[in-house]
Order: sequence, then C-alpha cells, then structure tokens
Amino acid sequence: MNVRTRGNRLALATVTALTALAAVAVAAVPAAAATTAADSDTPRFLEPGELPPHPTSPWYAGPVTAGQPEALPICVGDALPSIASHRSYWTEYDTNAVQVTVVERDEQRAKEFAAFLRKNLADCAKKLMAQDPDITATQKYYGKLNVEEGAHVYGVHTASSWGSSDIGLLSVGRDGRTVTVVDWGQMGNFQHAQVADFKTTTVTAVDKLY
Repeated sequence: MNVRTRGNRLALATVTALTALAAVAVAAVPAAAATTAADSDTPRFLEPGELPPHPTSPWYAGPVTAGQPEALPICVGDALPSIASHRSYWTEYDTNAVQVTVVERDEQRAKEFAAFLRKNLADCAKKLMAQDPDITATQKYYGKLNVEEGAHVYGVHTASSWGSSDIGLLSVGRDGRTVTVVDWGQMGNFQHAQVADFKTTTVTAVDKLY
C-alpha cells in the first residue's frame, strides 16, 4: 500500500513537472517570435568589407550607436535628428567613413527628410565657403542609383589656404520610412574619389536597411 501510494505520488509529481516545462516552452515561443520580429525591424549597417577597398589597409568599424556621430557628415550633419543611429569606419591611413540611419514615423516623412538632405548637399560647396573663407570647395553630382526608393551620390572637394586637400563622397538613400546617409572621405581630390566603389557601397547600404 505504501509503495503503491509512493508510486502514485511520483507519477503525479512527474506529470506536474512535465506540464510546467511544457507551459514554459509554450510561453517562450511568442517571446522568441517577438524578438525575431523586432530584430527584423532594425536597419542593418554596412560591414567593414563593404566599404570601398583601400589599397594598403583593411577597414575597421565601431559598434552601431544610437544618436548622431561625433564627426558629423558635411552639409547634412546639422539636419540629423537625435533618433539617428550611426556606425563609424576607419583605415590605418586617414581614410574614414560613417553611416547614419534614421527611421521616420511614416514613409511620407522619410521621403521629405531624404529630399531635405539632398537639397543641403546640392548647395554644399557654397555653404562650406560661406562658413570658412579660407576654404575653396567644389562639388559634383554623380547621379541617382536604382535601389529601393533610390539613392543619390555626391562628391565634395575642399582645399584650404594652408595647403590641405580632401575629397569626400556622400550618398542619401531611402527604403520605405528609413533614410540612410553614407559619408566617405580621405586626403586627395576628385582623381582619388572611388566613385564606382562608393556607388556599390551605397547600393549595399540601402539594400541592407531591411
């Protein structure tokens, strides 16, 4: 009698434990699904190897960070909101880049924001010279790329009265309600601009947003 009762109790305890484990497992499924859904809604950023290749150095990257980057992209930096996220990149030889991404509340706001950034870049050289009389700036527009809702590429060269010369490539792209800016720069002039490689980088950046 005691053995039978002990066996019944053990069986009951085992069933209770298995039921509890099953309940935990079932409860965990929606949480995992929610996590996956949340991750899928987060824009992805460029990896170092997706930047224009440097002839003598690999690219390095920092973490994806909330907020504006410390070194703002020229001509569009002041327009970037606090809700932006960014990732910085660099090489061993004074070539650097940054990607900044902004997720707007809806697609219309993103469209307007992207247009605003492109307008700022269209007058970039004039703005730079107005801000600093020691700077001479020239720029080029390299056209629109056919990726998602489109991306536009610009080049800006600055030369200072004390002898510095820098070339920068910038792009503004959009996918739905997400806008991204890619800024690449190094010492040199338009002859040193890796335009074809940068266009490939921009297409990759926009493709990776979602």
